Amino acid sequence: MSMKEKTTKKVSTSKKEEKVSKTVKNTKKAKTKKESFFTGVKKEMGKVRWPLKKEMIKYSIATLSFIIFFALFFTLGDLIIAGFKMLVG
Repeated sequence: MSMKEKTTKKVSTSKKEEKVSKTVKNTKKAKTKKESFFTGVKKEMGKVRWPLKKEMIKYSIATLSFIIFFALFFTLGDLIIAGFKMLVG
């Protein structure tokens, strides 16, 4: 083997080692990013003020009232328009 071939083999081996090293570093970075993300999520969830049972009942009643009101409003509007269309058409 000539000196040039030996050098080429060493270079190619070191390139492979660099690739493996980069892959390991990227895996560690990805794991660290995931861990820090979930740590941040856990912190933020601790800051959340969850509604009390009494508040949830109040908000649920308000939501259902609005849903019923708008359902009746649009149903009546549709019936009126359909009735008017029958009279004209």
